[in-house]
Amino acid sequence: MRIDHSPQLNIAGISLRQLERADLGAWYSYLQLPGVVEHTSWNLQSSQDLMPMFDSLESTSGESIRRMAVIDNASNELIGTIGFHTISERNRTAEIAYDLAPSHWGRGIARVICSAVTQWGFEVNNWVRIQAVVLETNVRSAAVLKACGYQPEGLLRAYRMVRGTPRDFVMYSRLATDK
Repeated sequence: MRIDHSPQLNIAGISLRQLERADLGAWYSYLQLPGVVEHTSWNLQSSQDLMPMFDSLESTSGESIRRMAVIDNASNELIGTIGFHTISERNRTAEIAYDLAPSHWGRGIARVICSAVTQWGFEVNNWVRIQAVVLETNVRSAAVLKACGYQPEGLLRAYRMVRGTPRDFVMYSRLATDK
């Protein structure tokens, strides 16, 4: 589903906008780096593996994914993405997911975008719960979620296949009523 108004960020030089097909090359480029995918379930063989996501972004269904591009304003380049999938209108829930190019790691950007987009998800979509699942080895992502008020709920054993191997993930959630 397309996003008409992206949330404003409280970090200089970084902004959000709708993810577009023109972003495909830049997104795929950093998603191919071993350090980026090592602690995720991404298993891309080519940039074409991302096309179903772009198709879903054009859907008008309230349960279709929503994904935004994270832009470095100085270069106008895509440096990451963030958004929601596994959306349930009936239950008023969604799952947040994000990624960031290694060139921008360690600057607090993931925390700022996760916090802003989480709050935006509650306000704009009237969701009551936003969750995230993180590969148990993804310490950095777990730290981002905790800093944004997400609480760990438990270990999901053999939850997703990661490049052919069933792996354990930790479930995190934040409720609209959480402060």
